[in-house]
Amino acid sequence: MPTSTQLISFELDTKLLSKLLEVLTREQSGLVVADIDVLEALMGEKSVLLQNISITAKRRYDVLAKRGYAASEAGMVDWLKQHANAAINASWADFQKTLSQAKEMNRLNGVLIGRHFNRNQQLLNHLQGNANATDSYGKNGQAKSQSLSRSALLA
Repeated sequence: MPTSTQLISFELDTKLLSKLLEVLTREQSGLVVADIDVLEALMGEKSVLLQNISITAKRRYDVLAKRGYAASEAGMVDWLKQHANAAINASWADFQKTLSQAKEMNRLNGVLIGRHFNRNQQLLNHLQGNANATDSYGKNGQAKSQSLSRSALLA
């Protein structure tokens, strides 16, 4: 019967995250040049990777729960403190580093998407004759249109 250290590994997770990071990088390139075809092509690939990442995390959490640990990252940290060896700790560190990079890339892509949205909203306002609509900034620092046309578009 395998030991708990044999059942918990981060190699697959790290590989999946690395692939996601590649997709996010291509997504960012598509966002920079506003290439909708590239962005649409990446949606499916990104979705599959996220599903696979979720599956591997659930498997890891299930193993943790069977071993009496919380089925969460906190449980993972507790398990690492008690059972991990140098190789697993290095693998966990690689996984965490790649995860941080993917989160940051995703955040930056979100900023780019927000900029495109704001620019498109301004163009729509202009086309609808609301070029003088008063814009203000929301709590997140993004421009927030206060014209009536925006609510009509969202309806």
